[in-house]
Amino acid sequence: MGIHIGTSGWSYDHWNGVLYQPGLPSSRRLDAYTERFPTVELNASFYRWPPPPTFAGWRDRLPPGFLLSAKAPRWLTHGRRLLHPESWVDRIVASWHELGDHRAVLLVQLPPDLERDDARLAYFLEAMPPWIAVAIEWRHPSWNDEGVFRLLEDHGAAMCVMSGAGLPCVLRATSDVVYVRMHGPDHERLYAGSYSDADLAWWADRIREWRESGKDVYVYFNNDGDGNAVRNAQTLTDLLR
Repeated sequence: MGIHIGTSGWSYDHWNGVLYQPGLPSSRRLDAYTERFPTVELNASFYRWPPPPTFAGWRDRLPPGFLLSAKAPRWLTHGRRLLHPESWVDRIVASWHELGDHRAVLLVQLPPDLERDDARLAYFLEAMPPWIAVAIEWRHPSWNDEGVFRLLEDHGAAMCVMSGAGLPCVLRATSDVVYVRMHGPDHERLYAGSYSDADLAWWADRIREWRESGKDVYVYFNNDGDGNAVRNAQTLTDLLR
């Protein structure tokens, strides 16, 4: 249990000179990243879910204590829209098993036009094995309801706390895990801008409150442009030391 702060993804060319030494081969970026942060959210898995040998390779490469979260594949969340999830659950389980002690949280991001459907969400959560920690991120406002929060609590799933343009910031913990995605402070565009020190100090206070209540807190910055995610994650880490 603890506080885990990182970024969404790690391999960005525009992070050269910010996190990576200029000229560093892309194959060594993960090694450089793990020297700075204790966790990362894998976003590439949304576009193509990696097979078990890839997860096993990360397991063997990651340093002790490093935790990897991953975004569920879009063919499950945006293609099937969580319907008939069994075949995808089997694929996720096979890969997730290979991570071993480096497993963190599986992020399940719902499409923005998917309105509240308690039965659909409950069926998916029941299909997931209990040893996989799950966080649900929705964009449609109909999901922000006490009934949905109770459904997540009953299944031990986390509601993703979001910060970003046009996104409701609901500070609700529905499981032992609090999963926070920082999509940028810009009021017009997602993934843009850099959080101010005052903004990050406010978030640091919220994180302390969650941690003091016994929650395991994961925070991932998704405002990767200009290296903002790296700087913001480092500043928040320093504030919480």
